[in-house]
Amino acid sequence: MPQIRMENTLYPPCHLLVIWVLNKITKQAEFDFMLRNYRDMGYGHLLSGTHAALLAATVFGFTLIQFILFFSMEWNSEAMEGLSLYQKLVGSLFQTVDSRHTGESVFDLSSNSVTVRRNDETRGPGVFSFRYLPPYTAFVPIKKAACEVSETGKGCGRHRRRITFNIECLMFSQLSYLTICIIVIYITQRHKIKDDSLNFNVLNITLEVISAYGSVGFSTGYNCKRQLKPERSCRDTWYGFAGRWSTQGKLILIFVMFFGRLKEFTMKSGKAWKLS
Repeated sequence: MPQIRMENTLYPPCHLLVIWVLNKITKQAEFDFMLRNYRDMGYGHLLSGTHAALLAATVFGFTLIQFILFFSMEWNSEAMEGLSLYQKLVGSLFQTVDSRHTGESVFDLSSNSVTVRRNDETRGPGVFSFRYLPPYTAFVPIKKAACEVSETGKGCGRHRRRITFNIECLMFSQLSYLTICIIVIYITQRHKIKDDSLNFNVLNITLEVISAYGSVGFSTGYNCKRQLKPERSCRDTWYGFAGRWSTQGKLILIFVMFFGRLKEFTMKSGKAWKLS
C-alpha cells in the first residue's frame, strides 16, 4: 500500500520530502534552489510545500472516507463472509487504497451491498471509487494574495506574499453537489435497488434528482408490474417515484429542491479543486 501511494498520488509530496531531507543533510545550494524556485525547474511533479501538503491531506482524506464507507457497509456482506476482524480491516484498507491505482481486488465486488441486480445477474460494482479524479487533485482552501508594494517602490520581495484563507474554495460546483446527492441517495436506497432494480435504477434516481434540482416536478413514477418480487399489497398510484423512497432519501431530495431554488448564490462556485 505505501508503494501504491508513493508511486502515484503521493509522488509529489514524497519527491519534495526527499529534496528537503537532502537539503538539510548536504547543505547543497542546488537543493535549496530547487525548493525555492520549483516553478522555474520545468518539472510538473515538483510542487510547492503548501500544495504538496494539501495534496497529501486530500489523498489521505479520500482514503479515510472510502475506508469508512466500504468497511461499515460491507461488514456483514457476502464478500466478507468468513473473514476475521484483522482480515476485514486490512482487506478493506487495501481495497480503498488500490481504487485509484490498478484496480486490483481482494473481494468479490459483485457481491457487495451496493450492487444493481437484475434477474440474479450482477450489472455493476459498488460506487466507492474516486478513480475518475486525476492523481494530483487537491483541495486548496487557501490562496496567495497579491504582493504588497514596498514604500521604496521597488516592488514586493520574496517574503512579502501573504497566504490568506479563501472562503469561496470551500464550495463545490453545481455538478459536484448533484453528483454527491445522487451517490448518497443511491446508497440509502441500496436494498431496494437490489430487490427492485427495474424501478429503482440509476437512471430513474438521477432523473428524479435533476428534476428536483430544476423544480419541475417531472418523475418516472413507480410501476408495481416491474417488481422482481411482486407484492400483493402494491397498488399503482399517481404520486412520484420519490414516494417509494426511504425517509433518508426523501430528506436528501428535499435538500436538493431547496438547493435548486437557491442556485443563483452558488453558480460561480467550485474553484477549490485543482484538476492538474
